[in-house]
Amino acid sequence: MSETSATNRKTIQTLAETICRHVGHFSRAEVECLIRHFPGRGASGLDRGGFRSILHHTFGMTDDMTMDGVFRTFDKDSDSIVSVKEWIEGLCVFLRGTLDEKIKYCFQVYDLNGDNYISREEMFHMLKNRLTRQPTEEDPDEGIKDLVELTLKMMDDDHDGKLSFVDFEKAVKKENLLLEAFGTCLPDTTKDEKTDFTDMNKGI
Repeated sequence: MSETSATNRKTIQTLAETICRHVGHFSRAEVECLIRHFPGRGASGLDRGGFRSILHHTFGMTDDMTMDGVFRTFDKDSDSIVSVKEWIEGLCVFLRGTLDEKIKYCFQVYDLNGDNYISREEMFHMLKNRLTRQPTEEDPDEGIKDLVELTLKMMDDDHDGKLSFVDFEKAVKKENLLLEAFGTCLPDTTKDEKTDFTDMNKGI
């Protein structure tokens, strides 16, 4: 083994040890594999375009608004770049998180302006974005507004016209299907354990 390879291996092991303190659903070997195959390696990290390409090609996501929300949730320091540490910590929840972790994650994705609430306006934009318009509909926006009101009726526990994290958490724990009420932002749970970490840099 060359001196450069040995140094590189040691760097990866040290980084993996640090990251392992913050992630509970990946083994040390998996963390090392994710570091070695990090799509943003060789640069400062993953930019928005590269990140969205992975969500599309690896996880089948197509909704721009949702993918931007996922990027924002991974990018914890809001520097518009997902570092290797942010990437692995995000994937830990994205692929293998507990229900509590996924509730927090989905809420952050849906809180478009980061004010700790999902407002009527945010619900409207997300639902409008994901629902296919029928050509025969004269005013499809009215139907979406009705859907927003129905959603608030189901999930707005304190009746203040918007969803706090507590509202969202309580509704999802009562009915798990509401976890992705405003858009698909998690991978297919039947496939998450089969994800090939070495393939995540394809298509970027």
